[in-house]
Amino acid sequence: MASDAAVEISRLNFRYGERAILKGINMRIPRGSIVAIMGQSGCGKTTLLRLIGGQLKPTEGDLSVEGHDMKAITPDALYRLRRQMGMLFQFGALFTDLSVFENVAFQMREHTDLSESLIRDLTLLKLQAVGLRGVRDRMPGALSGGMARRVALARAIALDPMIMMYDEPFTGLDPISMGVIAKLIRDLNSALGTTSIIVTHDVQESLRLVDYVYFVSEGVIVAEGTPEEIRSSNLPYVHQFVWGEMDGPVPFHYPAPSMQDFLAGNSPHSRRSMHA
Repeated sequence: MASDAAVEISRLNFRYGERAILKGINMRIPRGSIVAIMGQSGCGKTTLLRLIGGQLKPTEGDLSVEGHDMKAITPDALYRLRRQMGMLFQFGALFTDLSVFENVAFQMREHTDLSESLIRDLTLLKLQAVGLRGVRDRMPGALSGGMARRVALARAIALDPMIMMYDEPFTGLDPISMGVIAKLIRDLNSALGTTSIIVTHDVQESLRLVDYVYFVSEGVIVAEGTPEEIRSSNLPYVHQFVWGEMDGPVPFHYPAPSMQDFLAGNSPHSRRSMHA
């Protein structure tokens, strides 16, 4: 029986040399859902996106994307699979020397045999979907941050991907632009029947948008659940992260000798500073 999951991860470990990045990851992302991967910087979130996209291969464990074993996939099969994926990079990553129109048309020209007239119509439809058909001739440098992110989204959905991956889609946006991007993600997910995976730090905006959340800390999934379950979680790390508390399992102070000992000259650091 075919699985209804777009992505299935089981007991996945990933290391750079001897350094463990991900440890025992289990994750299941149903088709058509919007799933968030949250956690502090450096916890392994973007590494997970790279594994799903085939840039990296698991050190151990299983990873399946649309039925493909990502440890054993051939280069040709990976190329075909990537044509069914879209990626919205942090800050958009538009081609600065190409106009808005040419940015969105790029994938169609690279990966299809469509006629120029059809590419033109489809490109304008994608720009219409993100509300920016009117800036088709502008260069990326003439766009606001929010507009650039929307053009990048139009480019990412150019080939109607089955899986969309978003790497910090809300970073650096004002509240209006953030709300626009969130609504576009939800609307496009429904209209295209896409599966969306969002790596993000923007907790409150994401919890209004997604269907399910995985929290990663130091390479391990420490919590998962629906937005309602995450908001009401009593786990100290999750509670601190969701509500933006200054102190908790992630301390405000970096480990150091006590200030009292430092001022009294009883710590090695204070003795060194006195003789500096």
